[in-house]
Amino acid sequence: MTDDEKLDAWVDAHFDEEVRFLQELIRVPTPTPPGNNAPHAERTAELLHTFGFEAEKHKIAPVEVKAYGLESLTNLIVRRSYGEGRTIALNAHGDVVPPGEGWTQEPYGGKVVDGRIYGRASAVSKSDFATYTFAVRALEALDIPLHGSVELHFTYDEEFGGEMGPGWLLKNKLTRPDLLIAAGFSHEVVTAHNGCLQMEVTVHGKMAHAAIPDTGVDALQAAVHILNALYAQNTLYQKVSSKVEGINHPYLNVGRIEGGTNTNVVPGKVMFKLDRRMIPEEKPFEVERDIRKVINDAARQCEGVRVEIKRLLLANALKPLPGNQPLVDAIQKHGQAVFGEPIPAMGTPLYTDVRLYAEAGIPGVIYGAGPRTVLESNAKRADEHLVLDDLRGATKVIARTLRELLAPLP
Repeated sequence: MTDDEKLDAWVDAHFDEEVRFLQELIRVPTPTPPGNNAPHAERTAELLHTFGFEAEKHKIAPVEVKAYGLESLTNLIVRRSYGEGRTIALNAHGDVVPPGEGWTQEPYGGKVVDGRIYGRASAVSKSDFATYTFAVRALEALDIPLHGSVELHFTYDEEFGGEMGPGWLLKNKLTRPDLLIAAGFSHEVVTAHNGCLQMEVTVHGKMAHAAIPDTGVDALQAAVHILNALYAQNTLYQKVSSKVEGINHPYLNVGRIEGGTNTNVVPGKVMFKLDRRMIPEEKPFEVERDIRKVINDAARQCEGVRVEIKRLLLANALKPLPGNQPLVDAIQKHGQAVFGEPIPAMGTPLYTDVRLYAEAGIPGVIYGAGPRTVLESNAKRADEHLVLDDLRGATKVIARTLRELLAPLP
């Protein structure tokens, strides 16, 4: 039996335990917002301890967390050293969007039905807490000479941009890996992703009684005018194409709108939040400048209206860094061996924490447990789930990849 076959056999023998581990992670809610995520880090550390993995707990000061817009946050690092050599970090995030409506399964139940595990973060990305933890356990059970180290980075603010997760760990020099693998899906290895600009726009008018609307300035009507101008941009964005496989064109989404005080009152204030996805070829400062111009130009056409524009998030795109090829090659080779199909290297329209490692000069890729598309997993939708065979397979691929990359030099 080869070393890779031994790794596969260990994963198979311990797979029920891996599923139970993931169930425990799903059952500690981490909706963000509000972002009370320190309890999940504590529970994760307890579970890791039962495997003999001691997690460093890096608690962010409450004043920093609250200023950031969250309630509590503790990042975890597990360091496993096997001697001199390069360090490979494995990063997954435990924060999730709120469950929303329409579930047929308990959002935090972790129930297994017909070979699928259900629950918020079952696919994105508490699943890769399990993938990476059990891959490292399998590697160590093999008991062969290794050169280098593995670090598990379990962080809790990807939904807010990652600045208090990987960004904070890197800024405070708590880690400096040579290579990075971050949470993803099993049937592709991602080497590039979109950037993201999120903004909050507040339209100020003047409240008035609905019986005498001419005495007010309708902020909602003005907001509709501005929104129409923004949506018109989406038609223009379709004419801009990315050269990165898996990424098409830029686009804009308005995901939240609030405003008004009552049905019989002319609304004096309306707020909306927009999300502008940027392809890797775009320059973020130009994108933001252009969006602001569209908003301000439309607002000037509405008499008596004033707008405030606030940047909420600016996440740069991930571009492949020189040095990531050993990761790509190993994952593609072992992915094809495990899943019996080619594993393409491509881009994704998502944005992730990986960009923060790339900005620090650390080559990385995205690979973990999940289906071929976000839509198949119901990520950020009702009944998010993970096919257990994808979890099993991804764990084997990561274990094999680590074995190859940490093998003693010939």
